[in-house]
Amino acid sequence: MAKAVQGDGVELARARYGLLAVVSSNLAIAVVALVGVWQLDGDTSVVVGVLTAAFTAVSSMTTAYLGIKAVSNTAKSIVLDENRRRREAEAAVPAQGPGDASRVS
Repeated sequence: MAKAVQGDGVELARARYGLLAVVSSNLAIAVVALVGVWQLDGDTSVVVGVLTAAFTAVSSMTTAYLGIKAVSNTAKSIVLDENRRRREAEAAVPAQGPGDASRVS
């Protein structure tokens, strides 16, 4: 049970720090885009390009994080479900000792 709690703590830390990295990156992209727009002094075509690039970067970063997290959670649930099924199957079939082999035909 202690390993399960420790494993959950690792997963929780990964989720927290991954989300923190994505949010920090998105904020950094937004700040750079805003400073760039401010420095351009109203050149509309370039402002549109900067904002489009910033939006693309933020959406790509967020989508990648959420996609990786979803795949990771799905894989984890599949493994846990497979382990549960294996334990249930082992519990349903009684263990045979070395002397029991002669009785099975």
